[in-house]
Amino acid sequence: MKILYSGDEGFDAAFAEILQRGQMDIDEVSSIVSQLLREIRTEGNAALRRHVARFDRWEPEGDEALRVDPARMEEAYRNLDPELRDALHLAYDRIEAYHEKLLPKSWIEYEKTGSMLGQKVTPVDRAGLYIPGGKAAYPSSLLMNAVPAIVAGVEEIVVCTPTPENEINELLLAACHLCGIREVFKVGGASAIGAMAYGTETVPKVDVITGPGNIFVATAKKLVYGEVNIDMIAGPSEIGILADATARPDWLAIDLLSQSEHDEMASSILITDDAELANRVSDEVEKALQRLDREPIARKSIEERGAIIVTTDMDEAVALMNRIAPEHLEVMTASPMELLPSIRHAGAIFLGRYTPEPIGDYIAGPNHTLPTGGTARFYSPLSVEHFLKKSSLIMMSREGITELGEACARLAATEGLTAHEASVRERLKSEE
Repeated sequence: MKILYSGDEGFDAAFAEILQRGQMDIDEVSSIVSQLLREIRTEGNAALRRHVARFDRWEPEGDEALRVDPARMEEAYRNLDPELRDALHLAYDRIEAYHEKLLPKSWIEYEKTGSMLGQKVTPVDRAGLYIPGGKAAYPSSLLMNAVPAIVAGVEEIVVCTPTPENEINELLLAACHLCGIREVFKVGGASAIGAMAYGTETVPKVDVITGPGNIFVATAKKLVYGEVNIDMIAGPSEIGILADATARPDWLAIDLLSQSEHDEMASSILITDDAELANRVSDEVEKALQRLDREPIARKSIEERGAIIVTTDMDEAVALMNRIAPEHLEVMTASPMELLPSIRHAGAIFLGRYTPEPIGDYIAGPNHTLPTGGTARFYSPLSVEHFLKKSSLIMMSREGITELGEACARLAATEGLTAHEASVRERLKSEE
């Protein structure tokens, strides 16, 4: 694993490459994705069946073959190993409890004039969840997307997931049953995003689409935004670690690899003020790689998109990490809480040596659908708010319109909007 020193002459150029890690060549695939979306929009299920045959390599025998029977989901749930079922329920309960704390409230406030202002919070009618199923299936992503929607009060949830060779993950089906989801479709990629955005004869049109995916999924989400709402444009997974001399090199190594095993494009970055630790971690990474089932994927990720950076002190380390704005940030220092006020940009922050990133992927409670590629500078994790919309409430009393109307009319007149001005002045006239 390459080691960079912040004081070296070529460091700025090497660090600039790290900052560009999230760039996806969306323009290159836009024409392909646009054509797929156009076919879904104009041909509906006929295009869906054709795309499934092309990309997932099986031939749906009619429209109903695209749908998963709810009885099949219940069967998968019943057949789960009891300990695995308990783990699934524990994850559900913890995710639910955390997201319930994030629910915004409707509110109404009366002014002294009797006028009222407020906010009404309402869930969307139907949410669409995209759950990856290509290189790996992620039932945990189903929980992380479905539970916030359930907590928000969404009544209809639609799930789309790719099924190469018409095979679907049993644990994913079990998780769908646990969440009470009955609309699950064996459709993936840009086609699934288009089906949920526009609706087909079988797949209902949704109001918001959430969930991670490859560059084709990300591009499709970007292109349908406006037709529906989306959570974010997420890229490959990534981890940043801040560590000092007190951190265990073997733990740091396996934590770095916990993201690199996701995808060859994943990024794993350690920043430390201890050069000896950097060298030891590099050695431990090589040892740990040899034990991984997904060693080829992890090795390519670590070699091409991984780095260890050695800084002069922890202040510099934090400053560099804030510029990276990682999806996941572990703080493995003697006093992690002391660094917390200085950390400005990260999707999720894992504090202390007993808090590895995977605990957040599955069971801690906060969402694991997080901003990537530096977008943690302005995006937040997936939450209940992605499944809600807010309406402003305004009610003027007679006294209220009398008090505010003249100023409002003057502002409207200044902008040349005479109907706006007259609308207010008619009320003022009636009060005179």
